Amino acid sequence: MSTQAIILIGVGVYVAIMLAVGIYSSKKTHSMAEFAVAGRSMPLWLCTTTIVATWFGGGMMIGGAGAAYDDGMLGVIADPFGGALCLMLIGLFFVRLIRRLRFYSFVEFIEQRFGTTAGAICGFISATSSLMWVAGMLVAFGVIFETLTGVPLAIGIIGGAIVVIAYTSLGGMLAVALTDFIQMAIIAIGLIMLLVVVLVDVGGWSSISAQLPEHTFRMVPLEHTLDRWLIYLRMWLIFGLGDIVSQSLLQRAMSAKSERVAQQSFYVGAVAYIGFAMIPVLLGIIGSVTMPGLANSESIIPMLALEHLHPAAIAVFVGALLAAIMSSCDSAILASATVISTNLLPLVKRNPSDRLRLIVVRAAIPVGGIIAVAGALNAQVVFDTILDANLLILAAVIGPFIIGVWWQKANRTGALAGMWAGIGSWLIASTLWPELPGDLIGFGACVVTMFVVTPLTQTFDPPRGLVDHDGNEVALTNRLGVLR
Repeated sequence: MSTQAIILIGVGVYVAIMLAVGIYSSKKTHSMAEFAVAGRSMPLWLCTTTIVATWFGGGMMIGGAGAAYDDGMLGVIADPFGGALCLMLIGLFFVRLIRRLRFYSFVEFIEQRFGTTAGAICGFISATSSLMWVAGMLVAFGVIFETLTGVPLAIGIIGGAIVVIAYTSLGGMLAVALTDFIQMAIIAIGLIMLLVVVLVDVGGWSSISAQLPEHTFRMVPLEHTLDRWLIYLRMWLIFGLGDIVSQSLLQRAMSAKSERVAQQSFYVGAVAYIGFAMIPVLLGIIGSVTMPGLANSESIIPMLALEHLHPAAIAVFVGALLAAIMSSCDSAILASATVISTNLLPLVKRNPSDRLRLIVVRAAIPVGGIIAVAGALNAQVVFDTILDANLLILAAVIGPFIIGVWWQKANRTGALAGMWAGIGSWLIASTLWPELPGDLIGFGACVVTMFVVTPLTQTFDPPRGLVDHDGNEVALTNRLGVLR
């Protein structure tokens, strides 16, 4: 039996398991709360694994390994290091309040604090960003299939999308979380197996390290110029701050069974994520020595698997690759659908029923999948697509969210002014000075504008309070995520 046949059989078994979980979960999801946030009942083990699995996707497995192949540790500042920072910051500064509000999406917080217009802007940007994320994951899916089986890139992208759409639309958050748990186990087995086999085959790490360029593990810019340091700062912030408002992540906090579980899952998840993420980074660095000059550096992980693994082991590793990709795809597409149902639907239908929200969120998943497939078919580089998904988030959304949580005087006028200043500054900077990080400039403009406009408008636009999903008042106090 050929390697390709073994891989395809293994993929078939894997797909069947994912669909079975989706069908099982569908029997337990009869309301919007059960579908979007798993009935707010996820225990620590499930909440942690789904956070790590969501964060550890094709962007890290394929894109991160490729970035390490090209630029060493400096190429992966954004992810995993910025990504792990994001998880710690969410756990420390935002989880308690988000869990307490009992919302379905973070955009509901923006709506309450800053009004419908601000919520609509954030909802549109968040949904678009999530679908771009999905597009990047699907590109990674297609790259794997093309490299390992010869299946054309487009077929791999479409096939992967169909599977993710199927089990996500069936079972919602519960299906996503349970499949994430299975996927994380497969990822761990596959990655550790590949790293061990590769290191044995090449004669150990010492034989690799002797051939590495001097700057491989350098984590600060080689050139000490303003533009380089701004880009470097952006690498930390684009995930480190930009994904604090990731619906995929905050939806896990909303799904946890308690504040304490929510906090712990992000702290443990941050540490676990760094540990897992360093494996593809090291594989990318090893590949730069053993397989130099690849036309597409993002194919290094599949190439190493083909070179070093037995056909049966390759099938297991392909499962790990697909698991990594699907674990992020399903989360992002569910996040987008949740925002559409929770925050954008009320713009066309006032006070929609729970039943209508559930219908819309299920319908939005395949629609979003089609949009993501279209984007994936036109994307070229996985890592760049993932980074691009966060541009407007950093420029216009993260500032109002952070300030809204931690500054009680923040008001609607200041937030709207900040958002438009962020979007405008990003557009101008990206057009006139493309060599500079326009999203970082937009973030600065957004924050400064909010702090200037808010005090000037307090008399006619006082700050708005918060009520949770059940209509109970929630104070903006006691929010720091310190475990007690």
